[in-house]
Amino acid sequence: MLIWFLPVFLIFLMVGLPVFFGLLAAPGILLWLNGQEKDITLLYRNVYNGMDSFPLMAIPFFMLAGELMNKGGITIRLVEFSQALMGHLRGGLAQVNILSSILFAGLSGSAVADTSALGSMLIPAMEKQGYTRKFAAAITAASSVIGPIIPPSGIMIIYAYVMGESVAALFLAGIVPGILVGVGLMVMVRVTADRYDLPPAQRVVLTGIELGPVEYWFSFALVRLNIGLLLAQFVPLGPEATSTAKWLAFGGGVLATHGLMLGLRRVVSHDFRMVCKRAVVPLQTPVLILGGILVGVFTPTEAAAVAVAYALIVAFGILRTMKLSDLPDVLIRAGITSSVVLLLVGAAMAFKTVVSLSHAPETLAAYILSLSDNPLILLFLINLLLFVVGMFLDAGPAIIILGPILGPIFIDLGVDSIHFAIIMSVNLTVGLATPPMGLVLFVAAAVSQEKVETIAKAILPFLAVEIAVIFLITYVPAISMTIPRLTGFAN
Repeated sequence: MLIWFLPVFLIFLMVGLPVFFGLLAAPGILLWLNGQEKDITLLYRNVYNGMDSFPLMAIPFFMLAGELMNKGGITIRLVEFSQALMGHLRGGLAQVNILSSILFAGLSGSAVADTSALGSMLIPAMEKQGYTRKFAAAITAASSVIGPIIPPSGIMIIYAYVMGESVAALFLAGIVPGILVGVGLMVMVRVTADRYDLPPAQRVVLTGIELGPVEYWFSFALVRLNIGLLLAQFVPLGPEATSTAKWLAFGGGVLATHGLMLGLRRVVSHDFRMVCKRAVVPLQTPVLILGGILVGVFTPTEAAAVAVAYALIVAFGILRTMKLSDLPDVLIRAGITSSVVLLLVGAAMAFKTVVSLSHAPETLAAYILSLSDNPLILLFLINLLLFVVGMFLDAGPAIIILGPILGPIFIDLGVDSIHFAIIMSVNLTVGLATPPMGLVLFVAAAVSQEKVETIAKAILPFLAVEIAVIFLITYVPAISMTIPRLTGFAN
């Protein structure tokens, strides 16, 4: 009888019951009808146990870092930087929207935060330039799904927690797929520019911008240190190189970068350089997070706390765009967002208890394997299943419920566990922008004051691109596996 937990849960969703209550009510009712009252206690105790985890502490920290960056005016700087780079293309502001989502993904890791922060600025701006409101809302919603794919990513932290994977490996595996989604959307905007009569190209570089001395020298140092460190990695030192040789390679990289910057100074305008320099400090956030994790200085959870500390230093000490009176509002927003995510995780972990009691994983595994013994066909079918699930269920709970069921099946078939994690994460993330219940569609509708149905129609070409990318990721494992393998986080 417990096998009916999923249909009952879907019925609760269709009648409008919030996901959190549906995840607890459906299995609770079935356990009671099945005479398993003792297991009901276990079910609800697991709500707390599901949230009581050190790795999951990264989620509220990343949420808080994103809120601090947004309140501190970081989002505006990223948009200005994107305009300077992409404004000369046909449909430039739509391209700016996508590039801003790629850059913003490295700060928040949240599709909802992306839609809310960027949409509130770019949708009115796009409408003023001649874009239709439905198109502006659709491209904002479609590009916002890049947020949870490019690290840091909340749903990948959840997947790693549930499946026992390395957070660093998943973060690295998401970089190329996330960029690929962004590039695909940019190509689609260019292809449809004539059909939608998008505004002509117009380079937008703000004039008269000057940086304070602290921010100027901070940006000056960060550019040279980051690029210099990157160049030093290409110096063939060998495994037995001394620390002196490594420092010399790093110093040479810094000097080479300084020479390169002096050369660029003669090529680009002063205003363009100022816009780029204003983006250096916020763009250091993903570098700090990933760099610290890869080098082994701190864990992903500690990296999230470091991101919050860096955001506070930037907002209060370097940019000076926040006051102490702004903190309560930031903390409240971050607390509410984090509590929603963690409650869903806790409820989904409790839901998972009934999944195991019902023996549904074994039943579903036997059924899937009976359809075909060809992993390529099974991956195609699973992508269809995940796409449908993503239409109705948020990515976090879907990963917790389906990950333990589907993951072992495909790992036994020879699919790498990190590769399958990316397939599942990207698929369910795209579901956030998929009708009828995609969460970012409702956020985009609220921001743009446009109907959800109208946005859902306008977003279809962009969803087609994202689905094509999902299948590309599925059948070309190198897209997601190359970086983890090169860095030693995957075999």
